[in-house]
Amino acid sequence: MLSKLRSNKLWAVLSKRYSPKKDLENFKPKAMSNKTIQELGYIFNDNGQLRKIGEDGQPTEEPFQFNISDVHRECQDHYEELGHAVTKHIYHLLETEVNLTRLPVPKDAEPNLGTFIFVSEDYDKKDVLMVLIHGLGAVRAGQWARSLIINECIDMGTQIPYIKKALEKDYGVMVLNTNDNYQEDGTKKPSTGTNEEHACYVWDTYISNTNASSIVIVAHSYGGVVTVALANEMKEDFEKRVKAIAFTDSVHYFSEIPLTDFMKKVAKNWVATTSPLDTPIKTADYDITRVSAGHPKHEMTSYTSFESVFKFVEEMLTKT
Repeated sequence: MLSKLRSNKLWAVLSKRYSPKKDLENFKPKAMSNKTIQELGYIFNDNGQLRKIGEDGQPTEEPFQFNISDVHRECQDHYEELGHAVTKHIYHLLETEVNLTRLPVPKDAEPNLGTFIFVSEDYDKKDVLMVLIHGLGAVRAGQWARSLIINECIDMGTQIPYIKKALEKDYGVMVLNTNDNYQEDGTKKPSTGTNEEHACYVWDTYISNTNASSIVIVAHSYGGVVTVALANEMKEDFEKRVKAIAFTDSVHYFSEIPLTDFMKKVAKNWVATTSPLDTPIKTADYDITRVSAGHPKHEMTSYTSFESVFKFVEEMLTKT
């Protein structure tokens, strides 16, 4: 049985340290409108930056402004509504820009009752499969950090650069959606009550049936906890086929499941520090090797470690 990782204490610690209040979403989210980012007055420019729409329908130089009112609740609600629209937009980009398709979770879910993951064409026939796992909170499939998408740019905050690079290398790609676990009315979606349950269902239903002899995992923040759960629940297949695990500021140490020697052998964690990229960081014997992500902010680590992650993955794959 999966360990009970969603205690109030754990959630409080994670949400305080790793999910800014503007990025934090309750387990039972309130219903959101289906407005697009354009209907909310915004558009992404050619550099992937979110900007207000001008009278001519083109992006201006004016970025997103959180403070639209003297009432904080109104500002927060506007941010959440925009965040919901951004999620839909990123789903659209996954399907149109990098040509991924959706697979239902659970497999036989009725429309709008379950969730979904994204996969590349012939993902199940490729020799190498890259699995991307985001962190906890408001982010959904294809996102590392919603705040970066809104305040910086698409490349910084999404998994799209990873997907493009993986496709260039002829990897299969699978993008998990571990936070999409509840309906808008607060009822639990089938087979996806927790991030860990979602990932284990996906592995058992989809990953286990792929031809991949080599699986590589890139996981951010709470995605590390999810990966540890996968290693425990799917131990035989996991240790047979997983060749590399790249964590970006993972919080796997919150898991109640001890790290195995196998995990320590194939994984590396790029952590948030002010040290230059790839600088070795003191690591306890019981932990996964830590190196600097080259940036002090947690949410930036997936972006800044990008090249180093792929170098590590290639090095690990050549060992097999």
